[in-house]
Amino acid sequence: MVRAIFFDLDDTLLWDEKSIQTAFDKTCQVAVERYGLEQNQFEEAVREEARQLYATYETYPFTKMIGINPFEGLWGTFNDAGNDFQKMKEIVPTYRKDAWTGGLKRSGIDDEQFGAELATLFIENRKENPFVYEETFRVLDLLKEDYKLVLITNGSPSLQQTKLSITPELITYFEHIIISGGFGVGKPDPSIFEHVLELCDVQAAEALMVGDNRMTDILGANRVGIPSVWINRKNEEPIEEVTPTYEIASLEELQEIINKKK
Repeated sequence: MVRAIFFDLDDTLLWDEKSIQTAFDKTCQVAVERYGLEQNQFEEAVREEARQLYATYETYPFTKMIGINPFEGLWGTFNDAGNDFQKMKEIVPTYRKDAWTGGLKRSGIDDEQFGAELATLFIENRKENPFVYEETFRVLDLLKEDYKLVLITNGSPSLQQTKLSITPELITYFEHIIISGGFGVGKPDPSIFEHVLELCDVQAAEALMVGDNRMTDILGANRVGIPSVWINRKNEEPIEEVTPTYEIASLEELQEIINKKK
């Protein structure tokens, strides 16, 4: 019998990928208008520059452990306690400017001031374009009265709280919100899942972990024996390394799984 349901945040409840894409679209369009660049090529140049730069910083191993990707680095504040977050806070202003300036240079444009302008504009565009999947609130409304609902999300506390602050309706559904940067390690480390089981006072078999990422959400749940639900919206192929207990294409299929476990 299911007593608690653990949800991932990004690209499970929040459509973070669409928010990031929209921010890139709107920001890159300004460069198209200024210099006549090809939008998709310029976007990929910035993304590649960001990936490469991000991996050069001393904070990179920490960001991998906590689960903060290069594109979150392009807009997060990282105003959090701890030496690693403070280092990130110092690094990211330069990182953002250099990523956009480097993307311009890859596109044949040497304009550092414009790169800095684009870096600032991207932050604004990301904050102004939050997206929640259409079914998210319908599903949470159905579940909130009968189950302990918990959010387990990788990332920095300030960044994930910013995402929640611009979609405040989500917060009220959850008894606990666990952010990896505040806990100390990220998914798939077993300890973060064990911590949530203790918080909810449930056994692993009495919980479900719902998420889109097999290498964090599903692998971590599997390691501690929590039945896992992989939401596969993109119809991705199975991988041998990680097998979910259940697979769904939409959150609305979750209720059927829960009913089978009663």
